[in-house]
Amino acid sequence: MRLLRYAINVTLDGCVHHEAGIAPDEESMEHWTRAISEAGGLIYGRQTYEMMEAAWRRPSDGAWPTWMQQWDLPFAEAIDAAPKHVVSRTLERADWNAELIRADLAQAVERLKGQPGGPLLAGGVRLPVALADLGLIDEYEFVVQPVVSGGGPRLLEGLRERLSLDLVDRQAFASGGVVLRYRAPSSKT
Repeated sequence: MRLLRYAINVTLDGCVHHEAGIAPDEESMEHWTRAISEAGGLIYGRQTYEMMEAAWRRPSDGAWPTWMQQWDLPFAEAIDAAPKHVVSRTLERADWNAELIRADLAQAVERLKGQPGGPLLAGGVRLPVALADLGLIDEYEFVVQPVVSGGGPRLLEGLRERLSLDLVDRQAFASGGVVLRYRAPSSKT
């Protein structure tokens, strides 16, 4: 059974808004490119899917936008090609190499975890709370940014029960950011 990893940037005070941390640099983009490239699929809610699609879907003319740095391109290529699973009851369709999940969340994710392939990578703010409450997340990866935001949505805000996690890996970035990967003790992986 493949694992489900929730991965997200987070500030020192727990804010997970995508604009609250420091701007991505070459080192952090290499990290996220590797994570996306190794994933067997991405699981997003509607808002995260639409936000990522707006920024990272290859334009119809095939040319990446001029705002992208050279070190953004491998990430753009990886996320554009990655299989996506979008959890939404309101989205009419998902056509960016995506499958729309409208059925029971637990059953749908268990089905995905039971398929062959690399790990599943979940992102976003609200969907991961539901996944954690269902006990479906095997690993948590937080890229902790050296910033105090003072506001915004908080990491796993609204979680029903406390999570006790085991640290399995850490990596420091030159920017002062730190990648912390934890495993849920109940994880079977």
